[in-house]
Amino acid sequence: MSDRPSVMTSFAELRAAEEACTRCPLYRSATQVVPGEGPSHAHVLIIGEQPGDKEDLAGRPFVGPAGQVLDRALEDADIARDDVFVTNAVKHFKHELRGKRRLHKKPNAYEIDRCKWWLDIERTLLRPQVVVALGATAARSLVGRVVTISKLRGEAIALADGSRLVVTIHPSYLLRIQEPADKRREYGLFVGDLKLAAALLAQENFHARRAASR
Repeated sequence: MSDRPSVMTSFAELRAAEEACTRCPLYRSATQVVPGEGPSHAHVLIIGEQPGDKEDLAGRPFVGPAGQVLDRALEDADIARDDVFVTNAVKHFKHELRGKRRLHKKPNAYEIDRCKWWLDIERTLLRPQVVVALGATAARSLVGRVVTISKLRGEAIALADGSRLVVTIHPSYLLRIQEPADKRREYGLFVGDLKLAAALLAQENFHARRAASR
């Protein structure tokens, strides 16, 4: 494969190409590729880090515990899950074996950069108005450099394709918090970030309707 995204005209074509991907070694130990999922007309694109164990087995993104947190947060932010496209910066599950358990391992810069090929094609096909990066890996894939979540959080960042980027935590972070008060606080901040994405979408739609009426 060259390093320029191929011309693809549908998500079905993209999925077939992703299933044959050997751009980095992660495909060797994963059960299967986990492509993005959602309506092809979605205006909101949500990007996580990589599939987890449950996603790797199901072949679908955000179906495990972190996905359940995301579903609840989207509902609390008045965003319908069926109206968003969800995907990951890296499409194969990176893990290490600990007995019979498969433990998550963070993708490295090479793996993120090699998989950016597929993310770029997804964005080209989808043309989202708002992009939500869940965690530092997703944010790095979008802005091309290592980022600190706390420094970008709460901002609307303009991307080169005209979409607006919101950077927030990955919902798996909330699952690791033990103290109930801390968990409630961080969950509220997460919902607030998603509400920012919803407000940006409403703003974009308002401007589009206004322009169309002239």
